Amino acid sequence: MSKLQLKNIHKNYGTTAVVNDLSLELRQGELVTLLGPSGCGKTTTLRMIAGFIELTAGAIAMNGQEISGAGRTVPPEHRGMSMIFQSYAIWPNMTVAQNVGFGLDVRRTPAAQAKRRVHEMLEVVHLQHLAHRYPAELSGGQQQRVALARAMVVRPEVLLLDEPLSNLDANLREEMANEIRRLHDEFRFTTVYVTHDQSEAMTISDRIAVLNLGRLEQIDTPWNLYNRPHTPFVAGFIGRTNLVSASLRAGRITLDGLQGEVPVEQAADAAATGDARDRADARVSIRPQSLYLGEGAPVAPGALPMGPVSVVSRTYLGEYWDYVVQPLGGGETLKVHAPPSSVLEIGHQSQLSVDPRGVAVVS
Repeated sequence: MSKLQLKNIHKNYGTTAVVNDLSLELRQGELVTLLGPSGCGKTTTLRMIAGFIELTAGAIAMNGQEISGAGRTVPPEHRGMSMIFQSYAIWPNMTVAQNVGFGLDVRRTPAAQAKRRVHEMLEVVHLQHLAHRYPAELSGGQQQRVALARAMVVRPEVLLLDEPLSNLDANLREEMANEIRRLHDEFRFTTVYVTHDQSEAMTISDRIAVLNLGRLEQIDTPWNLYNRPHTPFVAGFIGRTNLVSASLRAGRITLDGLQGEVPVEQAADAAATGDARDRADARVSIRPQSLYLGEGAPVAPGALPMGPVSVVSRTYLGEYWDYVVQPLGGGETLKVHAPPSSVLEIGHQSQLSVDPRGVAVVS
């Protein structure tokens, strides 16, 4: 069932379109992440959902009822939503328990019921032992848990999160992303999450909406976005990839300087982006971990031989070697990820193979 609908929404500041004809639909209990670079319109979209910013055009509906339109906006406090900001915005003069219970107090929840719900929520976020401490006595991760507990204890219709982990270090960010996913699985609040961090989005999301220059590039599951991107921007923004020119003919692609052909297995994506036709100027995404270097037979099940290449540069990254190789027949260079044990010197010549499952036609 549809919980939240964004219908062709626009937001202009003067002649600048910050959000341009954006349409999304969230199902009940779904967690959708708005992902994109700075300036793509993701935070503006979130604030329009919250009611902090009026739409220039279009409409937003919740449970089938319009809450935002070009001429009417339901105030934020009447939308049944909770929002978590990048700065957490917890009250420094209140204890953890008082911060978590603040929204219940505003809603005039009976004292006994509020106390019980605060106690239950603090147990859920593992902060019961810190109930009487003040924010200044907490770590960044603990403060983030307080903000999450305060937002969820009021049982919102929709939970909104605006880059809530950006102030944390890398290890704590990963831990808290897993925690947010755990809490979502437990409570199943319909959630809109904003971030520019691809790995964070992949960790927590049911679906990801990739935005670019105020427009929706693609909305899909994390797996589909990574393995079946529809546009060059999505392919390049979600993980690392090789974006190269190729010839497409009869459902098979060939790369300049290489002899092998690769079948286009993602026919649905090719049709969706208008790339099913034969042509000589297709753009193709090839993931570095879908390319293999080795002599003789293909070095991975299902990999297809492509031809000889030479190592142009290399970087050791601990978990893998990052090689750049040049086809001996010319054409564009390619990034290849190889295991730590695969040590190749610059100038070394090797046979290149490709797993077709890591190849996608994007334009």
